[in-house]
Amino acid sequence: MRKFTNPDEKFQWITTAPIPGLVGQLAVPTIISMLITSIYNMADTYFVGGLGESAQGAVGVVFSLMAIIQALGFTFGNGSGNYVSRLLGQKNQEEAERVAATGFFSGIFGGLAVAVLGLLFLDPLVSALGATPTILPYARDYARYILLGAPYMVGSLVLNNLLRFEGSATYAMMGITTGGILNMILDPIFIFGLNMGIGGAALATILSQLVSFCILLFNTGRGGTLPIRWKRFTLKGGILGNIIRGGLPSFYRQGLASVASILLNRAAGPFGDAAIAAMGIVNRFGMFSGSALIGFGQGFQPVCGFNYGAGLYGRVRQAYWFCVKVGTAVLTVIAALGIWFAPQIVHFFQPNAPLVVELGTAAMRCQLVTLLVMSYVILNNMMLQTVGENFRASVLALARQGLFFIPLILILPPLFDFTGVMLAQPIADLLATVLTVPLSVSFLRKMRAMEEGQKDLKK
Repeated sequence: MRKFTNPDEKFQWITTAPIPGLVGQLAVPTIISMLITSIYNMADTYFVGGLGESAQGAVGVVFSLMAIIQALGFTFGNGSGNYVSRLLGQKNQEEAERVAATGFFSGIFGGLAVAVLGLLFLDPLVSALGATPTILPYARDYARYILLGAPYMVGSLVLNNLLRFEGSATYAMMGITTGGILNMILDPIFIFGLNMGIGGAALATILSQLVSFCILLFNTGRGGTLPIRWKRFTLKGGILGNIIRGGLPSFYRQGLASVASILLNRAAGPFGDAAIAAMGIVNRFGMFSGSALIGFGQGFQPVCGFNYGAGLYGRVRQAYWFCVKVGTAVLTVIAALGIWFAPQIVHFFQPNAPLVVELGTAAMRCQLVTLLVMSYVILNNMMLQTVGENFRASVLALARQGLFFIPLILILPPLFDFTGVMLAQPIADLLATVLTVPLSVSFLRKMRAMEEGQKDLKK
């Protein structure tokens, strides 16, 4: 674990170390964090599978609610984190501390608002999320606990992102992995040992998230260079506005993922609880498949932010291309393995439901066909958001689920039945890739021009 005695040492490291090793050191902790998070999400899916198809469907339904909570966390976390990394690249420590505190406390207040409103309108909420009459009782029990934990779940995401963006990924990993491992231990104890059913799975999740939150908060002072202090929180100077603008791509991306998940549940609903359960399993596995790439990209983001803030545009481009190549290669391998072993994967989560296995296998293979192109789309979105190109980043964030998937999930199922449900996401992924090309190329040319301009000034 690399330790720094002052911010200048960290600045020197991120702006001068060789790119492959630097990205690797920052990416390994975030990859581990993402994998653990995905594994404990799938642990809920696995253990709840023992309660039947309706309970399994409830996990998929409440996944949409968790996506809303995550949308808030990533909005304030990425918005403040991106801002912080550029400020640290400019060696503006005092302003970076104000941004970190404002992002954190704003996220806590946002999570509290979601908790209060969600608990007041619990039944209409889970119905709107896509719960059928048979799924609704399970979804209500699961969602109630998740809403209670919403404030500190949002806070954990903000803290995690702040630690990552300032280059303290290992300290972020400690909080995330501890909570994830605890969740996997508590799941069977609460669900079966204490006979709490699906509510036990949710309780295990929020208790584990609370532990993560406490560790992350402690680590901001221990390992980070941006300790969180209430006195640094401010609504002046346009800081909150800049955080929100910088976080809007994350809000669009996560928020639309929630809407897309709701529409997916509704589209699958006419084909029975087995279809909803199957798509829930496929979504969770898709998150796991993409988690290594997202973790890798999160290792790239502080390198991108620091070096862009310092005017080292050549290093930003070098890191970007390195990550795109490695990410594409890894996702190609994962996609091939997932397609080959799809029946076994779905059967693992729902062993006593042949129809779930049949539907889930077909859906998983459809979605994994386009997995390898996600490296290009996601890394471009991360780069554009990190450097403050909020319009381009927002367009990309809106594209995959908003501009493409939502219309497709409304149009295709009535025409092609469950096949339409399966095809909506891979077609949306291909269209998002096509849109990414001009946005990416134009920005890379812009950055090269800024680099050439610097060289001309030095002559």
